[in-house]
Amino acid sequence: MNLSASITAFLLASGFTGGAAFVPSSLTTSPQTTRLNAAVKEWSPTSWTNDDVVAKQMPEYESQEELEDAIQTLNKKAPLVFAGEVRRLHDQLAQVSQGQGFVLMGGDCAESFKEFNVNHIRDTFQVMMQMALVLTFGSSQPVVKIGRMAGQFAKPRSTPMEEKDGVSLPSYRGDNVNCEEFTAEGRRNNPNLMVKAYDQSAQTLNILRAFSTGGFADISRLQAWNLDFVEDTDEGSRYRNLATKVDESMRFMKAIGIDTASQEFTTVDFYTAHECLLLPYEQALTRKDSTTGK
Repeated sequence: MNLSASITAFLLASGFTGGAAFVPSSLTTSPQTTRLNAAVKEWSPTSWTNDDVVAKQMPEYESQEELEDAIQTLNKKAPLVFAGEVRRLHDQLAQVSQGQGFVLMGGDCAESFKEFNVNHIRDTFQVMMQMALVLTFGSSQPVVKIGRMAGQFAKPRSTPMEEKDGVSLPSYRGDNVNCEEFTAEGRRNNPNLMVKAYDQSAQTLNILRAFSTGGFADISRLQAWNLDFVEDTDEGSRYRNLATKVDESMRFMKAIGIDTASQEFTTVDFYTAHECLLLPYEQALTRKDSTTGK
């Protein structure tokens, strides 16, 4: 199984990793499925560079050597996601596809370097936890939580060039491609920004893993998940009412001997995903499952 930091959720949900749970039985012997299976079998991280593939929304880099150096640097970096996490997400998405849960995905349109800070990540995580709690309580179904973060830098553009006051420069494609400032240097497509994006993504994932397993996600803290700006709003009041009901249920479970300090109540699975627009980045960060060698 080849694992990419960004296309994991997309590939799994699409069945591209060979997961039968996502392929209806009526299609398993169809010609389309046969061709799909053949394409998957022949796939490699560099397949997007084949002559018969048209990769759209790709920036044009001035120096192929500079691009290759950035890819090689990323090749040597540690993976951002791990096989066990992907398999766990695969299993949970399979349950959702069978009507046994919901997927909640949220996050920014695009991440940026200058807006990166722990508080922003914490607030996004809190909102996701609140939304998941409401969905779980209302539906009595598990919720798979996926943050659109730790890699959501690239932006699709309608045109490759942007013109201002008679000056034409490459369009801003996100912080992992070029800069927002409308200058020749700022708008130069710089492959080294992919390495900077990797570094920020690694920090973001470290923070999210700490929040999801280090006590912040403990359901006994659900009253503390409310953000200050909604504290005195109708929405905040409704959330507090819901949290009170959950608190009462927790106290009842504790009273009858259920250990509410166990991992099931104090940690959560929190996944990340982003649009895989910048294919050299995806290529460099695709890894093999070390336990299976696939």
